[in-house]
Amino acid sequence: MKPTLVILAAGMASRYGSMKQIQSFGPAGETIMDYSIYDAIQAGFGKVVFIIREEFSDQFKAIFEPKLKGRIQTEYVYQHLLSFTDGFDVPADRVKPWGTAHAVLCCKGVVNEPFSVINADDYYGRDAFVKAVDFLTTACNNETYALVGYELQKTLSENGSVSRGVCSADEVQNLTSIVERTKIYRKEDGVVFEDESGIHPLSQDSLVSMNYFCFAPGFINLCETLFKEFLQKSALDLKSEFFIPLVANEFIQSGKGVLKVLPTSAQWFGVTYKEDAPGVQASINQLIEQGEYPSSLWA
Repeated sequence: MKPTLVILAAGMASRYGSMKQIQSFGPAGETIMDYSIYDAIQAGFGKVVFIIREEFSDQFKAIFEPKLKGRIQTEYVYQHLLSFTDGFDVPADRVKPWGTAHAVLCCKGVVNEPFSVINADDYYGRDAFVKAVDFLTTACNNETYALVGYELQKTLSENGSVSRGVCSADEVQNLTSIVERTKIYRKEDGVVFEDESGIHPLSQDSLVSMNYFCFAPGFINLCETLFKEFLQKSALDLKSEFFIPLVANEFIQSGKGVLKVLPTSAQWFGVTYKEDAPGVQASINQLIEQGEYPSSLWA
């Protein structure tokens, strides 16, 4: 059975200020998602599942169905605020979705095979999809998950600081920790991060998570269990979110299994800020010139 690609596209991108998931960057109007799906098909994924808000369903389907018909199976999952809350009294003021692990939980019953999860608005590079398919088809099980690890220097924005999960792994590439650094940027003498205690150097070769994960279906069940605990503890905080790394960390710390780090040499790019858009467009044009992609992906 071919693995599935799950694309997180339900967030509204507060910093960016628009629905950037469907912004055109390629010469024939391609979105960043188009390039991810193209790479996924080439690498051997058999299905793509879009996690979206139901109000955008018609818009999404009108964009993607004509392109992908006959190329890869598509399914749609809607992330509703009340999904899997099981009668819990959700605060009336809550507007923000519950986060990425809740989005994955909404795939219950739709995704029943090994799968990868990616962000809609990040470009991950062909190598990441090849590494993921290899892992998902040969090594993934309910005790062994993975994330694709990027070199920090290949994930920075020229237009502001970024948040990255800095990974540590042991000698057999099992993840030992992810530390979230919320303000990383480049200075003349190297890369640094800021926290409440000051400014600290950070190796530009550090492996970081860009939210490209590889899971077996059992991960969805773990999300369901931990989401109930999350609601009890944190639901009254209107900004609280239930993130994939939180569930992955619990998976490791509780001894349920290991999470491998799959290093990639790929260059990441994305639109963290509006000012990043021209750079993304230029990067895609360069990849087309180098022969990585046709000038029209789906022609």
